[in-house]
Amino acid sequence: MLADRFRLIMPDLRGFGQSDRPQDVAAYSTDTLIADVFALADVLGIDRFALVGHDWGGAIAWAAALRAVSSSERPRIERLAIVNSPHPAIFQRSIIHNVAQRAASQYIRAFRDPAMEARVEAMGMPAFFDKSFRGHVDLAVIDPEDRAQSLSEWSRPGALTAMFNWYRASQITVPAMGEDASLPDWVARGVPRLKIPVRIIWGLDDQALLPVQLDGIGEVGDNVEVVPLAGVGHFAPWQGPDAVAAALGDFLGAPPFLDAPPFLGADEAAKGARI
Repeated sequence: MLADRFRLIMPDLRGFGQSDRPQDVAAYSTDTLIADVFALADVLGIDRFALVGHDWGGAIAWAAALRAVSSSERPRIERLAIVNSPHPAIFQRSIIHNVAQRAASQYIRAFRDPAMEARVEAMGMPAFFDKSFRGHVDLAVIDPEDRAQSLSEWSRPGALTAMFNWYRASQITVPAMGEDASLPDWVARGVPRLKIPVRIIWGLDDQALLPVQLDGIGEVGDNVEVVPLAGVGHFAPWQGPDAVAAALGDFLGAPPFLDAPPFLGADEAAKGARI
């Protein structure tokens, strides 16, 4: 539904798939991950583009678009589409103040634990894969070839550490349940308001990122709209691919994108770079 209208660039993010797997936590800083987006565009000779992201890809898409607001240069990101990935400030506030969201985010604390790799190795990669997705998506909808490819990629030397380093490098604070916590300074200082068109496509049955992530979402930019997807959870691209593609196509095909420029898609589950 999209490939016949747009040039789709869907890279594996660093640490995932067939991309390099740096082992240092610092290699996954926000600045570095944002730089990856623009470095890829530069290598491909792309000046302006729409940016689409899901989950961690969405986190970097938000960050890249927010960083561009403070730049004096003409924005290279002209349109932003997000699939089940929270605005960073809303997410951080909800983890501090919303008990249900804090509970749903405790897995982040587990992934940051230096002993996490040993735990995964002890349970086995297939069991870890199933445990990671079982609470969010019917395992039957995952294509067996996709599952096999993921297991192969996750089993590459250093892959687990690389993937967990995304969580370890993140500035998001996740207190333990019942722990007193205040908002980090970066939230208190405020984040820029986006000027570009933004479309949020959100599976309402998301068990990791609760509906509280949509509270106040219309205030994060000048032109923000939400496309809710009933009966779809966190992994909307798997659970509702047609609905997601339709929402993206309508958004990306609107002016000034009728001439079908490139869009960069970021998703940690993407299988290889496709242009």
